[in-house]
Amino acid sequence: MIPSAFEYERATSVDDALAKLAATGATGKFIAGGHSLVPLMKFRLNEPTTLIDIARIPGLAGVRDVDGAIEVGAGTVHHDVATSSLLRQQCPVVAETAGTIGDPQVRNRGTLGGSLAHADPAADYPAVMLAVDAEIHLRSSRGPRVVPASDFFQDLFTVDLAPDEIITAVRFAPVRAAAYAKLYQRASRFAIVGVAAALDVADGVIRSARVGLTGAVSHAVRLTAVEEALAGRQPTSEVVAEAAQLAGSDLEDVAGDIHASETYRRAMVPVFAKRALDGALARLPQR
Repeated sequence: MIPSAFEYERATSVDDALAKLAATGATGKFIAGGHSLVPLMKFRLNEPTTLIDIARIPGLAGVRDVDGAIEVGAGTVHHDVATSSLLRQQCPVVAETAGTIGDPQVRNRGTLGGSLAHADPAADYPAVMLAVDAEIHLRSSRGPRVVPASDFFQDLFTVDLAPDEIITAVRFAPVRAAAYAKLYQRASRFAIVGVAAALDVADGVIRSARVGLTGAVSHAVRLTAVEEALAGRQPTSEVVAEAAQLAGSDLEDVAGDIHASETYRRAMVPVFAKRALDGALARLPQR
């Protein structure tokens, strides 16, 4: 398929990008890597009149320490997330997840912000953003806005992002005791089922757990039954195995498609929840 005709402009700053978008009368679209938008345009499921290139905006990409928190610019490509020394040292789950996305071409062009804005139901980042309790930083002509990841992902390809807003960054506290496990689609490397888990342990007790799921339902969700089963318990493999069995027990409308049936996905949710939790458990400091 051939996309409909469009104009092309390159933004020099976030404010310039927002101004260019406003000038299109809400018929323009931002583009960075283009791995989500371009296929939609080829099928004419999305027909922007103007593409506004935000890939070269200074400061929109990069991984940095901000007062003890980690901030990843929305324009950061997956390869740079995967190879960030800051992430590998302080929050390895985010770097490792980026390394599982697509292939080298995708990882060198696709961006964190683009993935989050598109919110493919099989994307990897959303589950991990839920597990690390990330804040999604947005900006519009009205000013900045911050949305917790737990509120950002709302439905199929639907997020809390207004048509006149742009994602500028995500920010989260360092979390070492976290891991991501996924069942791959062989060709695309999207998640048939993907689970991210993070544990907050103090004085030998799990104070809280955050477990995010992708691939199985219309959008990334928290597995609250698992989280509640872990809270207040000792961080042992037996406790994790028991809690993981609850994963997906309350899910409705689990997907079934050419990659996996609903029954198979339901069976795999607790399997990969346990793998993610075991990975998080392995990263706890040795007592």
